[in-house]
Amino acid sequence: MGNFLKLFIRLIPVLLGISLIVFMMMSMTPGDPVEIMLGDQLVTPEMEQAIRKDMGLDLPIHERFIRFLYNASHGNFGRSFFHRRPVMEVILERLPATIELTLCAMVMAIFISIPLGVLAAVKKGTIYDRSAVVTAMTGVSMPGFWFGIILIILFAVHLQWLPVSGRSVFSLRVPSVTGMLLIDTLLAGRLDSFIDAVKHLILPTITLGMAMGATLMQVTRASMMEVLKQDYILFAEAKGLKMCRVTFLHALKNALIPTVTVAAIQTGQLLGGNMIIETIFGWPGVGSLVVRAIFSRDYPMVQAAVLIYAVTYVLMNFIADILYTVLNPKVRL
Repeated sequence: MGNFLKLFIRLIPVLLGISLIVFMMMSMTPGDPVEIMLGDQLVTPEMEQAIRKDMGLDLPIHERFIRFLYNASHGNFGRSFFHRRPVMEVILERLPATIELTLCAMVMAIFISIPLGVLAAVKKGTIYDRSAVVTAMTGVSMPGFWFGIILIILFAVHLQWLPVSGRSVFSLRVPSVTGMLLIDTLLAGRLDSFIDAVKHLILPTITLGMAMGATLMQVTRASMMEVLKQDYILFAEAKGLKMCRVTFLHALKNALIPTVTVAAIQTGQLLGGNMIIETIFGWPGVGSLVVRAIFSRDYPMVQAAVLIYAVTYVLMNFIADILYTVLNPKVRL
């Protein structure tokens, strides 16, 4: 219970600081939400003022911020300027798509990067090690938006193996239970829809998970090489234990501690970085929703989404702290 209390106390100043920064940045951004919403429509000054009052934009900036904090503390993030609906209602509709994409990217990155990092460390100086290092450097160096476009041009346009955008073909959609298509299609027993959902996931998953996988592979390789030099590893080898047993039962557990830290941070970055990726692939998640909200100056939507990202960062770091105790019982929270 004490650990959760510490988490809550640590979360309060983070959310307050982020709320203030986002609120000020959005307020100073050029462009008037009312003018953007009205477009070329001919309205009287009285009608425009009424709309501005309805949105709460007629108040001084400090009063608007205090009102936002008060409402947010009660779970009310206001109404979206663009959608004209409660902000959280719109976000919760899009959140399952973002979670599904993020989890797929994270699983792909972890299950590919850690074995490759271990192999590179064990085979230090060989062709496997050099190939892993080159692959990791390439993955870290490539901008996600550029890599995603290259994948679309190659696999969707030229080869036509995979779809360009979206989550599924409209005719193959199934009733929403969890909001995650991979699960919903299995619950509905629709194998054709499941395969279609997987095809739509492949390109954005690879694009989003590439940088995370490359970083994790570098960290795992460096940590594993350091652990393999320790005396207890040399002693285990001297006892005649097989290298495979020494690597996975003795060395890997300690080598994963830095990897867990980076993985937690990278998972939070996946949520933040998915804005561009979701926009490129037309993925109907929170990321693309935020991008549209920024362009339309939908202040309540941007503020609520950024707060969700901030909470996710803190929670992932808390989960990393818990995993430390699993990997190393000597560590206490």
